[in-house]
Amino acid sequence: MSEVYATRRARLRDRCQASGSASALVSRPANVRYLAGAAPAGSVLLLGSREDLLVSPGPQDDRSHGARPDDRLRQHLLEGPGGDPAVAAADLAAAQDAEVLAVEEHHLTVTRHRALASVAPRLRLTDLGSAVEQLRVVKDEEEIACLRIGAEIADQALGELLESILVGRTERHLALELERRLVDHGADGPAFRTSVATGPNAGSRGHRPTDRRVEEGDFLSVCLGAAYHGYRCEIGRTFVIGTSPADWQIELYDLVFAAQRAGREGLVPGAAYRDVDRAARQVLHSAGYAEGLEPVMGHGVGLEIDEDPQLAPSSMGKLDACVPVTVEPGVHLPGRGGVRIDDTLVVRPEADGGPELLTITTKELLAL
Repeated sequence: MSEVYATRRARLRDRCQASGSASALVSRPANVRYLAGAAPAGSVLLLGSREDLLVSPGPQDDRSHGARPDDRLRQHLLEGPGGDPAVAAADLAAAQDAEVLAVEEHHLTVTRHRALASVAPRLRLTDLGSAVEQLRVVKDEEEIACLRIGAEIADQALGELLESILVGRTERHLALELERRLVDHGADGPAFRTSVATGPNAGSRGHRPTDRRVEEGDFLSVCLGAAYHGYRCEIGRTFVIGTSPADWQIELYDLVFAAQRAGREGLVPGAAYRDVDRAARQVLHSAGYAEGLEPVMGHGVGLEIDEDPQLAPSSMGKLDACVPVTVEPGVHLPGRGGVRIDDTLVVRPEADGGPELLTITTKELLAL
């Protein structure tokens, strides 16, 4: 893997040099991990004019879950407590005779930015922007393999829960059980806070589990994900509890399923982000659900659970192959509940079989 990280840093260096900077300071943890193999707490990466350094506040062990710094990368440890690795990195950049240092302004606080300027006043600070995030959009096959394993773990955890007795149990209890099952099956942990929503709460995006108990006839919507070697996937499903679905539940489910299918079918290399959003959103609009829809129909996943690209009406850009995204339309009816269906897929060309579905738990409307 060392060669992979070195190649990533070389690609970033090419971008920096093209914009007039020989050095860069990367401080956002996910970006540090992407370029260095690991991101010990508080660490930053200096892409130096003569040497790259992982600057850390002190001795740490970030080898859990397979994460360890690239062995080609020298780690610089601060000697005393309370030092700021970013400030130390700016000083080290100046010592390498750098004249310009590109920094992640979207991540640095104003106070930290001022500290960088004061410690190395001869350095001209410029904005690195989202250069690393842009590099992260297209995944290599090792990254996709991690996402695939995470999806398998999430499918396993959800499948086991569906085989248990659900009536009478609380949303909070079910969410905690799902997170325990994720770890039992080999996940680093949950990719994000697990959402379990029942009855009138069902279908609400990002619902935080409560002490409401599952009742007969409820919609039950679940959204969970596994983190595996740092990579995060997402799955969401909706079920009916204990009885045959009512007509309105079947109609609403079929509508959201059709919207999700339309979005999935739009995942081809070269498709505009907003066109994928439009494909899913238009199905819901046509059925009279234009109001109250979420601002995005999906998003990228990787080292963070919500990455670029954003599948939204105003998003600019087009999909590339090997970009993992979610497609997650939903409808929530206040006081009644609703439906969410959410999958993680990888964009693939038609010659390779089209989009690769990573989360395979059935999307049939089951009565549990």
